[in-house]
Amino acid sequence: MDLTGKMAVVTGGSGDIGRAICEALAAAGSDVIVTYVGDQDRAEASAGLVRDAGRQASIVQLDQRDEASIDAAAAAIAEHGRCDVLVNNAAWNIGIPFRNLETLDSATWDRVQETNLRGPYLLTRALAELLAADGGGRVVNIASVGGLFPGSSSIAYSCSKAGLIHLTHCLAVAMSPSVTVNCVAPGLVEGTRMAARLPDEVSEGARRGALLGQVGSPIDIANATVMLCEAESITGQTVVVDGGNPAAMNFG
Repeated sequence: MDLTGKMAVVTGGSGDIGRAICEALAAAGSDVIVTYVGDQDRAEASAGLVRDAGRQASIVQLDQRDEASIDAAAAAIAEHGRCDVLVNNAAWNIGIPFRNLETLDSATWDRVQETNLRGPYLLTRALAELLAADGGGRVVNIASVGGLFPGSSSIAYSCSKAGLIHLTHCLAVAMSPSVTVNCVAPGLVEGTRMAARLPDEVSEGARRGALLGQVGSPIDIANATVMLCEAESITGQTVVVDGGNPAAMNFG
């Protein structure tokens, strides 16, 4: 799909990876709606990068845990008259080593699942008609290698991202043939707020396991996202961006 003049929605566009995705989509010719949960200034900064690339941008508040907020955001997006691309990037994590079972309580579990899995499903469902219009659209879910093997910030996070990867498969079936649905699974991304909440042993393991001597980067994640948006014959697939860790090679 040629992204020139298309409208893309990037959830969590105020974050580090989200900002890179917004910028890459704008460079490919897309206008961008940036969603944010609380940090309006960072969302405006991401929108500014889109405008610097000569494309239109706006921001929309979205709390993925709140179904009313999801519906309101979808209505605000619909006011633009189209939605050709949805990037489900927004997520939340907390560092709880896997062995600390007692620390991972039900409230934390629910917050992770509602943000990282239920929210993307509900938003995709709310925008499905717009995505299918005008020749069809694209959905790209930003998951994690932690959804492919048992290693991440927490058991809850790994389970939420495993669910998001399988949701990608299911939505690829449900939304075909008009909408492709794919997934990007980053590993450790140095310098991001999400990476700062990882247990040290997880970060160190990711660095040791990267065959390329470097872990994933926001730019590579963003470029993979654009590639999946432009592709005409790829759906239901997961692209791993982690510097080449063999632990994820059998799954990506």
